Amino acid sequence: MALAERDGATTVPSVLAERVAAAPDSPFLVWGDVSLTFADVDHLSAALAISLSDLGVEAGDRVALMLPSRPEFVVALLAAARLGAVVVPLEPRMAPGEMQYMLRHSEAVVAVAMAHLGGVDYFERFDDLIDQLPSLRHVVTVGDEDGWFDDRILRYDDLVTAAATSTDSGSYPAPDDLLALVYTAGTTGKPKGVELSHAALLHATRATCAALELSPADRVAGVPALFHVFGLGPGVLGSVLSGAALVLTDRREPGGLLDLVEAEGITVLHGLPTVFTTEMAEQRHRPRDVSTLRLGVAAGAAVPEDLVRRVEAELCPVCLVAYAMTETGSTVAMTRAADTPSARRTTVGRPIADTDVRILEDGVPLPVESIGEIAVRGPGLMQGYYRQPRETASSIDAEGYLRTGDLGMIDDEGYLHLVGGNDEVIFRAGFKFYPRPVEDRILSHPAVDEAVVVGVGDAVLGQATCACVIPVEGAMLTPDEIRDWCAEALAPDSVPDRVRFVEGFPRAVTGRIRRSELTAMLSDSVTVE
Repeated sequence: MALAERDGATTVPSVLAERVAAAPDSPFLVWGDVSLTFADVDHLSAALAISLSDLGVEAGDRVALMLPSRPEFVVALLAAARLGAVVVPLEPRMAPGEMQYMLRHSEAVVAVAMAHLGGVDYFERFDDLIDQLPSLRHVVTVGDEDGWFDDRILRYDDLVTAAATSTDSGSYPAPDDLLALVYTAGTTGKPKGVELSHAALLHATRATCAALELSPADRVAGVPALFHVFGLGPGVLGSVLSGAALVLTDRREPGGLLDLVEAEGITVLHGLPTVFTTEMAEQRHRPRDVSTLRLGVAAGAAVPEDLVRRVEAELCPVCLVAYAMTETGSTVAMTRAADTPSARRTTVGRPIADTDVRILEDGVPLPVESIGEIAVRGPGLMQGYYRQPRETASSIDAEGYLRTGDLGMIDDEGYLHLVGGNDEVIFRAGFKFYPRPVEDRILSHPAVDEAVVVGVGDAVLGQATCACVIPVEGAMLTPDEIRDWCAEALAPDSVPDRVRFVEGFPRAVTGRIRRSELTAMLSDSVTVE
């Protein structure tokens, strides 16, 4: 019987307990020279749960995780789950304003963060912010022995050690209790907290593991950042469900994943289309032994047919494509190894178990072979957007279908073809990029009259972000000034890849800017001016 069809545990603590009982000494997490078994991680998470409980963390409280792909992220996730608390995974490198907004909006009571990361001193950052966040009671820091500590700033290692010999007293949540509050741009570009239950994330994860045919013999690497829903679900929880070892890395240099494959005997390699493009170029430059690979898994936007063909020719025997969303608990549809080569290269596969996909036009279902808006219903669906009932109601129709804002088509064999998003959404490096916050930032520059950000074709990113700017008459402005202005207030990935100064924008009779026409005018050869 397939993994997704089994009657198994439906909360994260019970899933972990089953795995520890079945294979306590099997490897779970590998990070550099560190290797932790399922029993090791169970012990650490139980100890951290006790210390968090001693700090007053209770069921329903929010615990923010601001960590790169390290074992501490997984331990903190499982510790919070034991208490019935809700994890809030956040991009650790986000801009201070975004971090403050999400910590305040989520009402996080504890934040677990690196002491230092990418040149940022998080001691100083939280020292500036903690008094502005009324719900935040404690900050737990990872990876520093020399920082200052008090009753609000605590050391992760101390919390784990302090409770190492205590008895676990977790509250063990119910399947429909919230497990995670994951922030996404949703379908309108503004940050939203997606409420995902234990049952929702575990359902999507089980179905994904079944499609990948994961087993304890697998060693998995390249999982997208753990703070994304795919890393949280099919990544971390996928290893707990399947027994596969998860090899973690935060290395971003070209060839880093190939080195990991060769050194660790990786069997399943995840990656964005950009990652596979970069690694194949590196493999041609300096080949590594990748003979252990059985699967490549590309998630994100529509993957070019030629990329799938080249991955299968140059890296691994089979490359699968997954279509995932935060609001659906990760995977909506994906290809399988048993699919024909044509289906693997030209579609995003069929829906995962118990998930129904419709194609709509003005809310009305369309027949097969019709292009329209993709709508999704299934056990992995979110409970809603946190503290945004109107936004939730506008995104989920009366029949319980999430309207994704993505365009697609279902063929007569049931395969989903991803056509793209609406004309404002940019698929950059496999992730949805909404231009409005960037446009707002550029428009706040005193020398800018108008600004529009669109996606243009790029061989590596899929789509690069291009800021089209109309300067104020007489103003002197350079592309670097625009990017520097954005970098002061936005996350690094939100800084435009390219900047072009224009004299005007194509508009409809209503005055609305025709983004698709502007994109066509720019062409794929746009360069910084």
